[in-house]
Amino acid sequence: MPIALKDLDKVRICIDRGGTFCDVIAMSETRGNHLVKLLSVDPSNYPDAPREGVRRVLEWFTGEKIPRDQPIDTSRIEYLRMGTTVATNALLERKGERCALLITKGFKDGLEIGTQSRPFLFQLAIKKPDVLYTKVVEVDERMALEWPGLEGDPAVTQAGELVTGPSGAPMRVLKSIDVDTVRTDLQNLYDEGYRSIAIVLVHSYLYNSHEKQVEALAREIGFPHISVSSDLQPMINLVSRGSSATADSYLTPEVKRYLEGFASGFKGGLNDSTSRVNFMQSDGSLCDFKKFSGLKAILSGPAGGVVGYARTCYDALDGSPVVGFDMGGTSTDVSRYGGIYEHVFETTTAGVTIQTPQLDINTVAAGGGSVLTYLNGLFKVGPESAGAHPGPACYRKGGPLTVTDANLFLGRLHIDSFPKIFGPTEDQPLDYDIVKQKFEELTKSINKENNSALTTAEVACGFVNVANSSMARPIRALTEQRGFATNAHNLACFGGAGGQHACALAAYLGMHNVLVHRYSSLLSAYGMALADIAVDVTEPCQHQYNDNTLPILLDRTEVLKQKAHSDLVDQGVHEKDIVYECYLNMKYRGSDTKLMILRPKDGDFAAAFIAQHKREFSFTLEAPIEVEDIRVRGIGLGEDADKHAASTYVEELNQLASIPVPQDAHFATSEVYFEEIGKFSPVNLYKLEKLQPGTIIKGPAIILDATQTILVHPQNTARILKEHVYIDVGLGPKKQLATDVVDPIQLSIFSHRFMGIAEQMGRALQKTAVSLQIKERLDFSCAIFGPDAALVANAPNVPVHLGSMQYAVKYQADLHKGKLRKGDVLVSNTPLSGGTHLPDITVIQPVFDDSNEIVFWVAARGHHGDIGGIDGNPMHPDSTESWEEGAAVDSLFLVRDGVFNEKDIVDIFLKAGHADTRVKATRALDKNLSDLKAQCAACAVGSTQIHGLFGEYGKRVVQHYMAAIRSNAELAVRNFLKSRGSEPMIAEDYMDDGTAIKLRIDVNPEDGSAVFDFTGTGCQVLSNLNAPRSVTNSALIYSLRTLIGTDMPLNAGVLAPVTIVIPDNTILSPGRDAAVSSGNTETSQRVVDTVFKAFEACGASQGCMNVFHADYKSDSYGETICGGSGGGNGWHGASAVHVNMTNTRIGDVEVAEKRFPLLIREFSIREGSGGNGMYKGGNGVHREYELRADMASSVVGERRVNQPYGMHGGEPGERGATYLLRRNRDGPGMSKVKLRPSTAVKVNAGDRVIMHTPGGGGYGYPEGPEETRPSKRAKMPVVPAAHIKHPKLVGRANGSLASYAATQESCD
Repeated sequence: MPIALKDLDKVRICIDRGGTFCDVIAMSETRGNHLVKLLSVDPSNYPDAPREGVRRVLEWFTGEKIPRDQPIDTSRIEYLRMGTTVATNALLERKGERCALLITKGFKDGLEIGTQSRPFLFQLAIKKPDVLYTKVVEVDERMALEWPGLEGDPAVTQAGELVTGPSGAPMRVLKSIDVDTVRTDLQNLYDEGYRSIAIVLVHSYLYNSHEKQVEALAREIGFPHISVSSDLQPMINLVSRGSSATADSYLTPEVKRYLEGFASGFKGGLNDSTSRVNFMQSDGSLCDFKKFSGLKAILSGPAGGVVGYARTCYDALDGSPVVGFDMGGTSTDVSRYGGIYEHVFETTTAGVTIQTPQLDINTVAAGGGSVLTYLNGLFKVGPESAGAHPGPACYRKGGPLTVTDANLFLGRLHIDSFPKIFGPTEDQPLDYDIVKQKFEELTKSINKENNSALTTAEVACGFVNVANSSMARPIRALTEQRGFATNAHNLACFGGAGGQHACALAAYLGMHNVLVHRYSSLLSAYGMALADIAVDVTEPCQHQYNDNTLPILLDRTEVLKQKAHSDLVDQGVHEKDIVYECYLNMKYRGSDTKLMILRPKDGDFAAAFIAQHKREFSFTLEAPIEVEDIRVRGIGLGEDADKHAASTYVEELNQLASIPVPQDAHFATSEVYFEEIGKFSPVNLYKLEKLQPGTIIKGPAIILDATQTILVHPQNTARILKEHVYIDVGLGPKKQLATDVVDPIQLSIFSHRFMGIAEQMGRALQKTAVSLQIKERLDFSCAIFGPDAALVANAPNVPVHLGSMQYAVKYQADLHKGKLRKGDVLVSNTPLSGGTHLPDITVIQPVFDDSNEIVFWVAARGHHGDIGGIDGNPMHPDSTESWEEGAAVDSLFLVRDGVFNEKDIVDIFLKAGHADTRVKATRALDKNLSDLKAQCAACAVGSTQIHGLFGEYGKRVVQHYMAAIRSNAELAVRNFLKSRGSEPMIAEDYMDDGTAIKLRIDVNPEDGSAVFDFTGTGCQVLSNLNAPRSVTNSALIYSLRTLIGTDMPLNAGVLAPVTIVIPDNTILSPGRDAAVSSGNTETSQRVVDTVFKAFEACGASQGCMNVFHADYKSDSYGETICGGSGGGNGWHGASAVHVNMTNTRIGDVEVAEKRFPLLIREFSIREGSGGNGMYKGGNGVHREYELRADMASSVVGERRVNQPYGMHGGEPGERGATYLLRRNRDGPGMSKVKLRPSTAVKVNAGDRVIMHTPGGGGYGYPEGPEETRPSKRAKMPVVPAAHIKHPKLVGRANGSLASYAATQESCD
């Protein structure tokens, strides 16, 4: 259908239906613009808010009364564009279509297991998100990638018909579809009432014939909705693609029902309408409403906001990139625009992985409704929200203090400008008095606890500052993580609460300008008027990029262009309005880091890839470049396309004459508190619509329109433009802080700043490292330390690193005391020098002040996958002495006088190999050296950031709050220990070799101190299960943080109240020559089990990491495997999840089989393996590997002999076990043999290794209440973590920052 010419007597309508409000903007040539804001849900007045909005617009536009109960005539509507939360709400509330999943045999539980990592690192009562389907049918079929030239029996290595898929990749058909069986299964589903199904088969992203066969059978039977994973997004990763397909089958029928209901309110059901009806998709494009699907609707509303600020606040003349800051009631969305939309292709929303293009929007749990609390000496904002009901305290519904209340108390919200819609009868103004009362009570409590004299205004302002500090961290990450300077950006503020915070936030980030569009509070709706119709088409690719393959790639691009063209024409887009963006998804061979490269003007994709890789990661590789996907984005340019290229504000800024604000321009004056002034001062209030373009307003001031409040601070200058308020932030001096008292407000802010430095170090390390372990698995930790080497801040990434690095820093500080100089960088990895195990190498740098005194230390610890060892494996199960585990260094100057000491460190790596033994030197020396240099770069970033803090606040202030933040952590631990009583807590547990871990905890309830005494623990063992002292210390920090259950700083203060007694020459304090590689993975888990047992917290979790490893020629593959978590007081244990000291992601079947010659035949939950009880333990898993060539394999595991204990009458979890399924050499069939808990074996092609992981222990007697308990200790108070509600998964926009954080929390 061709697009009609623009009709002057028609209106254009754009709608954003949000969670609370529905915003409508109407635009016409004859009547101008008109805004409507109404409640998204108001059933007593109207059935559908967007339709009601259209009705009100048409009444305004036509001047005629339109009854609510009659279908709306669309003849006066040019177009209707809409963003909606229908799909998001259905996902959050789990109110979608009942659907079934069809998946390859062996993977019925694959999507439920997911990545195996738990959602929150410090979580005693683990809660995994529910799956969307209600039934699974396994399809007995199997495809495999072709691995030519494998060594082994050709009957195995060349099994199956060789075929080629659409991508050109050669594949093996190991098992074809049984059509009759599948037809019967589908018919059974249909007879059971299922009408929506998702089809997800292994490797269908490369070869989709099997999925299409199942789809054809389903269509024959009559299923109205079929989601085929390879049609939706043919990208690698079974779990992500499968989760997306189930989301589509769950959400799209719901979205279609909504669309049918929406359309029914218009004449002809919109089918014969000349008006165009489009919906906003998550990628920032519009689509015809008939093509709108649930999978592409998740970010429908927020995407409009990004398009809105990109098209109104980015100016091509200036070229300054823009950070979008959308602050709403419950959360804040941040994003970035630098001239092109930034997309991500895999996100997690409400616990569901979505694999489809989405704008890179990141939600932060801080908004106007975020709850304000004071706990353990810290000001805390969110993540809990007051919501719409009861809402902030000022809403008169008994709500808690929130950020909105703080702004109200400080005079930053004008009560008379708000409608009187509050209170039980919804006819009263905002309640200042209750807010004042609550802040006075809170201030009194804070001052009493701290012996301070803060005013109520200082407390309220402090909470606002803490909120700004928490929102600044993701903005820094979003810019600097991508290699962009934060202060080079402008801040585009929109959303209902953004104007109250934007100027202070910009100043905090060092940004110079804030832009507020005149429709900023409705920008998501306005953005839809500026958006284009677009189609995104992707197909997988298996080509190396070079001159020979480029023509093939370009030919395939042309085919995708035709697909996009056809789809756009079907949606009514004119041929002349279609443009294309062509991308290649590229990576270096051997790397998993992919970059989506837009075709450059000169057509040289390789040069563009290398340049972007250099900018984002600070290095390039001498390795072939591979293409993973080909992508074409076809765009149908909107009516106003020509305007988008014009200047949005710079031209006007340069040409518009400046006008001083008239003295009588303000409509009111209000007393407002500014920290810069230190008191309430009279401030003029202006109506934006009354201010002439060019007007200059110097702060302090407040500018209001019908829907927003813009706070102009004393140092700010606002300039009124035709479409914007342009604010020069005017960065002023920082507030001078005293060092004779601890200001709890500044303590909270410094907590963010210290942690921010550790995070910036981590991002620098990840950017510049080259190895898979550090760059892609994020298996590293960065931290900062005081001059005494005690930990100040450690980002909570890798549990076994928590707190342990300070012992490495302390060792170097003592060893080189008085001998260090500026620029020195040290390296170590041995247990003697504070290490955990040898692959974890620590790089340490002292930070000096101008007087040459060490004022801080910084350190970066990274896991080096290859440092040598038995058969080249530093974690080989046969190691019994440290020399068998690879390169070892107690202390070495890695950098001195600006010179990298390559000679000595190379010598150490190479000498780790021992001739005539199985112990080999590293095979990856180049990666070792590159990663060590990356660790040096991370330390340099930390040193620079600390010096920057000194520049802002002065050395004395920074060190004052460094000490105070430790005291804060100490206070939280002391308060917890005081609640445990004075009776000794005693526990013991055992390794599978019979070695005991014994613990006695004696608490002093008066001061909250405790002695953790491991006397009686078994002696050092002749295996690699020995764990250095630093590992036990990390396990204690992890245990205490988890038991306490609330946010607290992770630093040296955690263990300050604790005395740890570990006898020498035990498994927890081995001698210098002991092997320790598995102590890091297995024994650390047993220490946590023993601590939790002493506190009677819950049944034991699986208590091991189940390490699988395989080597074939120069390739290797390894992973750790999940099991069951323990049940506790009020919760069942979770099944198939990683616990305690590990949280690694499991290798996805498709990724694993592409990376290494194996097949994962089954990954399922071991039903019944969790211990029984009032609260059952979680189940372990069955993971089965078929090795496709002759090779070496090894496993490391525990809880194969001693079961995970139950608690208070709960039964123990099932033991784990490892089996080898061998092909019989003298005939057909296979023989099953059980392996030792930790062992290495030679396997032949076709042999299988089967891992059964342990279940978790149960809690409480299986039936009825516990009549009696076996000891007095059983009456111990339940630990606080048992009462903590599961954190709510932020439901909306989890872009690149959330992906980074989740990956970093999933390391061991």
